[in-house]
Amino acid sequence: MKLVRYADSDGAIHHAVLHADGRPERLLGDLFDDPVPSGEQARIARLLAPLEPRAIFCIGLNYRRHAAETGAAIPQRPVLFMKAPSALQHPGAPIELPTALASEAVDYEAELAVVIGRRCKNVRREEALDYVLGYTCANDVSARDWQKRPELGGGQWCRGKTFDTFAPLGPCLVTAAAIPDPNALRLRTLVNGTCVQDARTDDMIFGVPELIAFLSGSTTLLPGTVIFTGTPEGVGMAADPPRWLRPGDRVSVEIEGIGQLTNPVIAEPQESA
Repeated sequence: MKLVRYADSDGAIHHAVLHADGRPERLLGDLFDDPVPSGEQARIARLLAPLEPRAIFCIGLNYRRHAAETGAAIPQRPVLFMKAPSALQHPGAPIELPTALASEAVDYEAELAVVIGRRCKNVRREEALDYVLGYTCANDVSARDWQKRPELGGGQWCRGKTFDTFAPLGPCLVTAAAIPDPNALRLRTLVNGTCVQDARTDDMIFGVPELIAFLSGSTTLLPGTVIFTGTPEGVGMAADPPRWLRPGDRVSVEIEGIGQLTNPVIAEPQESA
C-alpha cells in the first residue's frame, strides 16, 4: 500500500492512500495508529514528504562498491551520523545550495529510507522488520567540503549533511507488507536525466534488520524515526572530475516498488536581516 501526505487548497495537511488506479483517498486518523479510508477523494494541492521525522539516523559507508570507489575499508559496525529534522524537504521542492555557510561541493546520495512505526528498544535482528511502518526514497544531500576538508574543521559530518533542504523524502510511503525484503530492491539516481547511480540494496554491508538492531541497542526508537540506510557507488565525489550539484540541476532518486523523488537545485535565497 502506498501512502502520501499532502496539503489541500486550504493548507490543511492530510494523509491519503493511493489506490492501484492512482486515485488518492483521504485517510482518517493518525499515520502510526491504523488510519482508515474516509471514502472521499483526496484533493491534493501540494505533495509533502510522507511524514515529519521525529529523528533522522543516517548510515555512512554501507554499500560494498561505494566503499571500494572511495578507497575506504569495510566498517566492522555501522557508521552513524544524524540529520536534523529541519533538513527535511518535500518532493518537487528545491535543494538549496548553501550560501551563508557556503559550499562548492554539494553531492547527491540516493538512499532507501526506513520509517519506524512502533516504539522499540534492544530489538533482535530476527524481529526488526516487525517495527517498520514502511519505506520511502531519500536523498542524503551532502556538502563534502564541510564534511571532509580540514580547513573547515574536518570530520564535520553533521554540519555537512544537515543544512536546510538536505533531506528530501518521498514521494510516498510504501507500507512494510508491500516490501517483504528491503534488501532486494533496485535503486537509481538521475541528474538532469543521466543515470549516475544504479545499484541494488543487496550490496548493503549491513542490511535493514541489522541496522534496526544496532540503532535500537540501548536506545529507544520512537514512531516516526527515519533511518537513511546508506548510498551505493556513483556519488559525485567519486567522479573524475567530481560532479557537484549546481543551480539548475534536477536530481531524481528512484527505488523499485516505491517511485521517484525529484528535486530541482537552486542557490540558497538571500534573506534580509
